[in-house]
Amino acid sequence: MKHFLCALSVIMVGFVLNANAQDRKPLETLKEWRGDNPNEGLTKDSPKFITNAKDLEKLWKAWDIKEKIAEIDFAKEILLVETTRGSRLNLKATLDEKGDLQLLGLATRDLRPGFRYVIISVNKAGIKTIEGKAITPAN
Repeated sequence: MKHFLCALSVIMVGFVLNANAQDRKPLETLKEWRGDNPNEGLTKDSPKFITNAKDLEKLWKAWDIKEKIAEIDFAKEILLVETTRGSRLNLKATLDEKGDLQLLGLATRDLRPGFRYVIISVNKAGIKTIEGKAITPAN
């Protein structure tokens, strides 16, 4: 009987998790920037998202990104940022019906010196919170 109840609870948790995942829609990546930096310490204060040109310029300079600074219409777009010490990183975003955006960063497990980053731009229409937190410039 214990085994049956345990198996039943595992199945129920699986259904709940699957239902939650199905309620989220993937957001289209509009633009993407990738790179690496030898100074791992720079990730300590890196934002999860950027909502204005001033913060973008600050990050671009701090991380010494060689490309021309991105031109973003922050009235329509928001930037999402993820870092890893692994050699490869992918970043996706999903949005639920309440407007909560979730980030999914998938990185390789091999640790290397420095860090790798991905910055993506998504349409900010419908986004009210990011991972349950209100969107403010300080995040």
